[in-house]
Amino acid sequence: MTYLIYVAMFGTCVTIFLWLRDARIFFRTGLPGFRKAAYFGVLYGALATFGTMITLTMTDFELLGLGLILGALYLQGNLERENVWKNEDTFQRFIGSVPINRMNKK
Repeated sequence: MTYLIYVAMFGTCVTIFLWLRDARIFFRTGLPGFRKAAYFGVLYGALATFGTMITLTMTDFELLGLGLILGALYLQGNLERENVWKNEDTFQRFIGSVPINRMNKK
C-alpha cells in the first residue's frame, strides 16, 4: 500500500464535497448553473470513486486511477456557474452558504 492511495481517497472526498456544495447552493437559490453542476457532480463523483477503486485494487494502475480522479476534479471545476457571493467570508463560501431566494417569495 503506497501513499498514492491516500491521495486518491482525498481527491474523491473533495470531488464529492464539491458536488454536495453545488447541490446545496442549487437548492437554496434555484440557479440553473448550479443545477447543471449538481447533476454533473453525480457523474464526476462516480468517476472519482471508480478511480479510487482502480487505485486500491490494481497496484500496477495507480496512476490511471489518479488520472481519472484528477480528470473528474478538472471537469467539475470547468462548469459555468453564476456568481452568488457578494462579500461573504471564506468559510461561508467553503460550506456553500448563500441567501435563500425562492421563486414565490414577496
